Amino acid sequence: MYVCGPTVYDLSHIGHARSAVSFDVIYRYLKYKGFNVKYARNYTDIDDKIINRANKDGVAWNEISERYIKAFDEDMAALGVELPNFRPKATETINEMLNVIQALIDKGFAYVLDGDVYYSVRKFKEYGKLSGKNIEELESGARVEVDERKQDPLDFALWKASKPGEPWWDSPWGKGRPGWHIECSAMSQKFLGETIDIHGGGKDLIFPHHENEIAQSEAATGKPFVNCWLHNGFVNIEKEKMSKSLGNILTIKDMLSKYHPEVLRLFFLSSHYRNPIDYSEQALKDCEAGLDRFYSTVERVEEIKGQGSSLSLQAVSREGNGRVKILKTEIEKETYKKISGLLKNFEDALDDDFNTAQVIGNIFETVRMLNKFMDDKTCMKSPNALSIITLAKENLKKIGHVLGVFTSYAKIYLEDGKQKFLKVIGLSQHDIGDLIAKRVDARNKKDFKAADDIRLELDKKGILLEDTPKGTVWRVKLFPIS
Repeated sequence: MYVCGPTVYDLSHIGHARSAVSFDVIYRYLKYKGFNVKYARNYTDIDDKIINRANKDGVAWNEISERYIKAFDEDMAALGVELPNFRPKATETINEMLNVIQALIDKGFAYVLDGDVYYSVRKFKEYGKLSGKNIEELESGARVEVDERKQDPLDFALWKASKPGEPWWDSPWGKGRPGWHIECSAMSQKFLGETIDIHGGGKDLIFPHHENEIAQSEAATGKPFVNCWLHNGFVNIEKEKMSKSLGNILTIKDMLSKYHPEVLRLFFLSSHYRNPIDYSEQALKDCEAGLDRFYSTVERVEEIKGQGSSLSLQAVSREGNGRVKILKTEIEKETYKKISGLLKNFEDALDDDFNTAQVIGNIFETVRMLNKFMDDKTCMKSPNALSIITLAKENLKKIGHVLGVFTSYAKIYLEDGKQKFLKVIGLSQHDIGDLIAKRVDARNKKDFKAADDIRLELDKKGILLEDTPKGTVWRVKLFPIS
């Protein structure tokens, strides 16, 4: 699997994050299914944008590329994106690019022009087969420079002759640097072979980048380049396309300063990877609330498991088909059916073009049923109770590992959420403790109005109080008490 990585001239944004997370889940799932996956994702570390940024900042071009490679790697680590097997830089693969370019010249698919080398698009009869574009109607597209010297306006640069002050490498055609498209053909061949199973990237890369990759690679090798193309949809910001001109670029670093990494992953995975997704603050808050519900449920499960002996809960033996014995109530039967079918439903969804949205929906339906099960006193007295909630946690953990969400420790996640919330509302745990103590004192003095006023004051700030046999406990509203 080869996925186009970033051009490293600035901080990465949530569009990059969506692509990285989508293909991270695909990578994880293929390994989960038992495939031996060779995965490459490149860095474009030489490009006009990098040179322009270096000139603007008054530094060397490679200082820019190294700065933003480091920043990208930090973002990926924070998002829990697993490292690909290969992470080549364009500048480390120059020799391989020169070899592909020479093969194209030798076979008549490319020509030299004053130190530049261009690919002759019309020589490749299947040009347009990925994008569906008609070659007769095409005009010079994005990142295809208009040059009157070219034999055809559609021809694109494989090698660019050096200009004063620009970085260069030696080549048979003179000093210069590679065009953008050639690097991915060369790197995928170097690390994965002439024909690869999966090639991925954003939908914006279908034309001209991926179309040009096909033309280069297949003309050079005479073999099919890619068996399966996967393209993730765009991230729109409040229903508008994200772009620098609109000033609505959201960097990964900015988003991670506001939200837990799993909130971002959950946001991306709650839509099918091919579909566009609309970012809004409300959408992120909904995902955050969903994670809170999930971890609150896991915390309940862990508390019940910890109290198993005192609650007379016991694990029961399983028959060969994995069923627990004597499921009595309808809630018990429905919950066990849902939980025991989790992994099959998960695999069925991801086998169908990696439909993570369906998986996420099924997980939250399971969480709802599991809470209903734990709320039912009859169910919790069943000898199957501990087995059912344990199986739920085990299956959810397996799914979460592939998705890269639901993998934190529940208590730590919830405690971090509490601290973040308290900071927002301007209260400390000590402040809440003082208010609870005042409420207890008011109740002891039978001043129930004062006690209710304290409860309402906290409720307005999003803090819920619960009176238990062990005393009064508090939770943030997003964390369900039951």
